[in-house]
Amino acid sequence: MATFKLNINGKEQEVDVDPSTPVLWVLRDHLNLVGTKYGCGIAQCGACTIHLDGTATRACMLTVSSVGNSEITTIEGLSEEGDHPVQKAWLEVDVPQCGYCQAGQIMTASALLEKNPNPSDEEIEMAMNGNICRCGTYTRIKKAVKLAAKS
Repeated sequence: MATFKLNINGKEQEVDVDPSTPVLWVLRDHLNLVGTKYGCGIAQCGACTIHLDGTATRACMLTVSSVGNSEITTIEGLSEEGDHPVQKAWLEVDVPQCGYCQAGQIMTASALLEKNPNPSDEEIEMAMNGNICRCGTYTRIKKAVKLAAKS
């Protein structure tokens, strides 16, 4: 075990875990930040997406020892009131069905819009590729990203 000081959602958190522990399990099991979901464990589905220094990153394969001084943002830290433009667009377009993938989808979309505030359809599709929605709400996801880009 080792002690790690992590910057998560703007707060310093200290955890005592094995250095090879994935950030996903640090968030969920040690810090009770359960908005980030486990989907596949091999960084292929996107359910565990967080921001690492503003970049959409899969938390299931990111070891706690590799984080260093980077800033982690989870779905809980995206906005305190759930009023981030992407979250508002998600509700307005009625994107969620089962909802399981939504945190990862929202984190990926918000990272895209931070870097590219006016993405084309192709750029949205490229950025969102790899975020799997078992319910198939891809058309609504793209519509919500476009709506968020306008706000």
